[in-house]
Amino acid sequence: MNTDRRRRPLIGITSYQDDAAWSVWRQRASLVPQTYVDAVSRAGGTPVLLPPQPGGTAHLLDALDGLVLAGGSDVDPARYGAAAGPHTGDPHRARDTWEFDLLRDALARDLPLLGVCRGLQVLNVALGGTLVQHLPDGSHQQVPAVFVRRPVRIAPDSRLGAVLGTAADVACYHHQAADRLGAGLRATAWSTDGTVEALELPGRRFTVGVQWHPETDPDDLRLFAAFVTASCKEAAR
Repeated sequence: MNTDRRRRPLIGITSYQDDAAWSVWRQRASLVPQTYVDAVSRAGGTPVLLPPQPGGTAHLLDALDGLVLAGGSDVDPARYGAAAGPHTGDPHRARDTWEFDLLRDALARDLPLLGVCRGLQVLNVALGGTLVQHLPDGSHQQVPAVFVRRPVRIAPDSRLGAVLGTAADVACYHHQAADRLGAGLRATAWSTDGTVEALELPGRRFTVGVQWHPETDPDDLRLFAAFVTASCKEAAR
């Protein structure tokens, strides 16, 4: 492993597969919002996009130092034994399969992991938890494609508390949330209505999921910086 890689760990970011338009083209594309790429890069990591694909997660994770499960569409309710509610979006089963496999292998390696919005939900469901399929209208998702600032309370004895303190003002855009927690997970942040806004897996190098979108705030890189620092330790191994 060369010195440059130790300074800038390789951070995988899961991505979308969707129709996209650029120049004169409109095609199926693998993409992720630039805010994730910028947040990882500015925090000291080298971002690597991970589009859904068949298999290969173990080989891929051997080359990575950390994993970001990015936000996106609703997790298929069948994965937690529920029927889809009227507000639940159509499943993206290829992405579900890809991310659940990545998460399984990342946890087996104790690879540093940061789940964002959908990423928190994938973490919870993968460990046997369930989701609230729709929060009250206008509570955590008010205007289409607009992040809304909300205060959250953070457990002071948590990893998140060590990074952000006991309270934060965060950018929210979600209509689902963790319900029953998965095995071993601990809730470490809550909104004013009691909705779980963060989960952690204690005893790990770094396994944190947040329901909000820290990548959208270029002036506050504390969470990404803590995650990349944990990934640097993995790179040094």
